[in-house]
Amino acid sequence: MKKFAVLFLAVAILACSSGKTVTRIDATTTTDFSEGWNDTDSRQVANEMIQDCLSRRWIGEHRAASGGGDPAVIVGPIRNKTMEHIAMDTFVKDIEREFINSGLVRMVASQEERGNIRGERDDQAHWASEETAKAMGRELGADYMLTGVISQIDDPGSGKKAVFFQTDMTLISIETNEKVWLGTKKIKKVVARGRYSP
Repeated sequence: MKKFAVLFLAVAILACSSGKTVTRIDATTTTDFSEGWNDTDSRQVANEMIQDCLSRRWIGEHRAASGGGDPAVIVGPIRNKTMEHIAMDTFVKDIEREFINSGLVRMVASQEERGNIRGERDDQAHWASEETAKAMGRELGADYMLTGVISQIDDPGSGKKAVFFQTDMTLISIETNEKVWLGTKKIKKVVARGRYSP
């Protein structure tokens, strides 16, 4: 009986000590648990690149040519050419948020979103009242498409490793195919293990 009690106590202590702790932190806090692309990289790259994009002359030239109207932008393909999984949907939403919150451009829905909206308009044409059904053929056409690519270079060494991410984006006039803005954002992370750690 005594052995059973000691064994039970040992198991209970081990079970309590091997539990995990979850702590809530602010979502904007930088948490680098690995050298991989993370939420901080996504927010930072989207913020800095879109701010740079909107500070260039193309936007003033567009307004002058269109009588003062804000340009309409759509986010096109952004390719992940890194060696890891990147949540591209999250990155695209970060980009769209920066564009919309700037108040300087009009954001056009993605191809998938447009398909869903068109389906809803089609349903309304058949089932909604005339007063509330939304008209066909009134979509906002984009003036520019933003495309991009994220690349990665790893530089491993003895006990250390450098990881380099480069994001390149291009804003293209849909009417003329002219590239009106090119942007690059670079992120470099150094990982040290064992005796090489700081």
